[in-house]
Amino acid sequence: MSLTVETTLAEIAEIHKSKPLFGHPLWTEWGAGTLSRKQLQECVKQVGIIPLHNHNYHGRLYVVCPDPKWRVRIAEVCYEEGTGRLYADGVSHHELYVKFAQAVGISREDLYATRYCSGAVAFKAYFSAICEKDFLEGVSAHMLAAEAPVPAHGSKRADALRTHYGLSDDDVTFFSVHEVADDDHSGIGRELLSEFANTEEDFQRVLQTVGECLDMMKLMYDSIYDTVKAVN
Repeated sequence: MSLTVETTLAEIAEIHKSKPLFGHPLWTEWGAGTLSRKQLQECVKQVGIIPLHNHNYHGRLYVVCPDPKWRVRIAEVCYEEGTGRLYADGVSHHELYVKFAQAVGISREDLYATRYCSGAVAFKAYFSAICEKDFLEGVSAHMLAAEAPVPAHGSKRADALRTHYGLSDDDVTFFSVHEVADDDHSGIGRELLSEFANTEEDFQRVLQTVGECLDMMKLMYDSIYDTVKAVN
């Protein structure tokens, strides 16, 4: 049977079920509160490879977008990430992450001086490359793979931080904002699939890209987990 937008989205949902990123031990131990404070701090520093470097990802999608109408949509995403003026009361998303890191005891200077583990470095290289290689593949990786699971799990991570590590609602604003913003981002991804996937080959590329991106994210989380568990 030939793939359509609907059947491709259904296939993507199955890929996410078979590769559940938030079933990773890194996140289950975060959720259970079994990471020590120092281990949590290391985790927060390493995971910063995404929110602190987001301009390398969304920005490349904007540049490579071939359609003026959709460039506007991607520009809105870049604008929100960079300014927070749509969902975060004018606080950029990287500043929200800095605020969260400070709440768990990491200074701004230490956060930006993080020596990232090999898996985090590899993911940044992969994600930057896929976002500028081809618009359809970049959208698939960014919005149909990486961001799609976030709305369902951001509140769980925030709850764990409040329950096990004593953070306040204000401290975990980064996660509550991303529940809303990333749901909007993933919606844009679905619309773009309708616009830019026109052939069976296109749909197959989308599925392959989603699977590969989730594999790369698992590789990153494996590496971060090993780094975190090495902290005494």
